[in-house]
Amino acid sequence: MGLIDIFNFISLIFMIYQFMIIGYILMSWIPSAQDSSVGRILAKFVEPYLGFFRKFIPPIGMIDFSPIIALLLLSFIQRGVYTLVEFIYRALM
Repeated sequence: MGLIDIFNFISLIFMIYQFMIIGYILMSWIPSAQDSSVGRILAKFVEPYLGFFRKFIPPIGMIDFSPIIALLLLSFIQRGVYTLVEFIYRALM
């Protein structure tokens, strides 16, 4: 398994999680959607991560900016994981 394959796998994992966050955010616009089985499953995976940001970033009016910050930080985490994996991969090779 090459470094590119590892990066592609990591990218896929992060992309799936980002889509889960975006889907959960979109479902918040339709109250009955979050009460569905899909909404509850998404809440179990996404709410712990988003809840952390909601503690520190209060909504301004009716707009919650915490998911934007959460998605931005997730991309920085992804880059950090890339760097760490590349460092470990090169150390082992």
